[in-house]
Amino acid sequence: MSAPRRERRKADPALSDPERLYVITGDTDGERAALDLVTMVVSQAEPSPTVQPEQAAILRLCRAPLSVAEISAYLSLPFSVVTSLLTELLATELIESRAPIVRAALPDRSLLEAVMHGLQKL
Repeated sequence: MSAPRRERRKADPALSDPERLYVITGDTDGERAALDLVTMVVSQAEPSPTVQPEQAAILRLCRAPLSVAEISAYLSLPFSVVTSLLTELLATELIESRAPIVRAALPDRSLLEAVMHGLQKL
């Protein structure tokens, strides 16, 4: 008796169709929002019946904050398509985005030493 064979999942041909991707993004002549791979996105509302299925999926995924890269991976859509969809959602205020928090610069070593010496004298 042999072990069951795992079959490799095949990519959905509809997701790699350039015409379908163009239809998803629409004919956007406006500027896209300033989003990069690490921009965090969180939904502000539940999906309504009027949004596209991909946008509804984004709203459901982003109940907790996710990065644009994670959204792209979960939906198996290119980054450019996801940013176009997110731009539309930002314009309608269905999502909120923010850049990741950058770690503050470390204080000067001499300041830390002065604080340490001051505490030792107490």
